Amino acid sequence: MSITANLSSLKKEVELLNVTLIAVSKNKGLDAIKEAYDAGHRFFGENRVQELVEKYEHLPKDIQWHLIGHLQTNKVKYIAPFVSMIHSVDSLKLLQEINKHAAKVGRIIDCLLEIYIADEETKFGLGFDEAIELLRSSEYEVLENVRIVGLMGISTNSANAKKIKDEFYELSTFFKGLKQSFFRKQDSFKEISMGMSSDYKIAIEQGSTMVRIGSTIFGDR
Repeated sequence: MSITANLSSLKKEVELLNVTLIAVSKNKGLDAIKEAYDAGHRFFGENRVQELVEKYEHLPKDIQWHLIGHLQTNKVKYIAPFVSMIHSVDSLKLLQEINKHAAKVGRIIDCLLEIYIADEETKFGLGFDEAIELLRSSEYEVLENVRIVGLMGISTNSANAKKIKDEFYELSTFFKGLKQSFFRKQDSFKEISMGMSSDYKIAIEQGSTMVRIGSTIFGDR
């Protein structure tokens, strides 16, 4: 099937459930992204800053770019002028850096706290206690150019559907707790970014509002 056909099929499936589809375009050429764009899609996710910046420069400016990969503090300045959302905030230091560069360009940047839910040492993210500590900190309170709009999590790379379901359930439950404790009066705290090509159906069942899908749209690398 073509990118257009894959995208059409997926969008029918997820958008009926009020879930935002982030088309993960890492390692894909401009032509592939343009085909998805011409099919009406506007939400794209990239893992690496350099690749994201290059694609931003060459593609239509109404695309909403999401940085979904690990972000180093020294790379924030390159995407601060245009990035739509940063999914992978895993430290207060990174959040402070995003705030600094957002202030320089007169923006408020939407961010997700990345929570460590996988049973894998290679994954990034805040522990549950670390996320609470961050939100309670006086350093966080003074940040005026970032907006925490939800959480992101990546499940264990496993064929065990129950394990994945349990990890997503934990993240969804934690989201509800944070909403009640820290964001009760903020309608903007509403996103749970979890689920990729292999597990997005389980993620949606567990409350995901954003799924990050690459190969199901663009084909394997």
